[in-house]
Amino acid sequence: MNILMIEDDKELCDAVSFRLEQEGFSITACHDGEEGLYYMQESPFDLVILDRMLPHMNGIEVLKEARTRQIRTPILMLTALGELDDRLTGLNGGADDYMVKPFAFEELLARIRCLLRRPAVYQDSVKSISLGDVSFVPETRTLSSWEKTCTLSSREGELMEVFLRNPGQTLPRQLLLSRVWGLETDVEEGNLDNYIHFLRRRLKTVKSTLQIKTVRGVGYQLEVFQ
Repeated sequence: MNILMIEDDKELCDAVSFRLEQEGFSITACHDGEEGLYYMQESPFDLVILDRMLPHMNGIEVLKEARTRQIRTPILMLTALGELDDRLTGLNGGADDYMVKPFAFEELLARIRCLLRRPAVYQDSVKSISLGDVSFVPETRTLSSWEKTCTLSSREGELMEVFLRNPGQTLPRQLLLSRVWGLETDVEEGNLDNYIHFLRRRLKTVKSTLQIKTVRGVGYQLEVFQ
């Protein structure tokens, strides 16, 4: 699983990153808010660990801007600001969990695993997602183009939403499985291939120019043709 850690205390960041890597996670670390927001928008992560006291953009600004940009990645705020108002500000701003420093690593690990077990990520007020010649409404799972409309199954809809929110990015197979079926799923990869086949048929049904490309040995990519 890929985790982004945005923490300006480099010693703490290195220590936590090292422990998480020992647990089998892949860690990308940065030390200021603007850089962290850039990473969140450019690369698909399974989880973000976000400090509040950051240079250039503080953690609350990063959090709110990420949600405004429809970045649905689960975010765990890890900060020394632990008053009730601080926790409420973080959670109401879109954080999925809020943890106060100092902390026990075992608790942090447990919270991370809890967040990663959730197949459905951050829910926002977006009514539809538009890309290229299609529009998708997550609530009704309706996929539309200028010519036709069809309704996707629940699993198809979750998978389509991941692709539409990460256009042009190569999404590893394991990432797709964890985002749609959950971290601890025992679903076989062949099941993912079947749903990719279903989505390709759906795109053809609405006569979209979008295509889901197979990246051999890695995963899939949603191609957008201008």
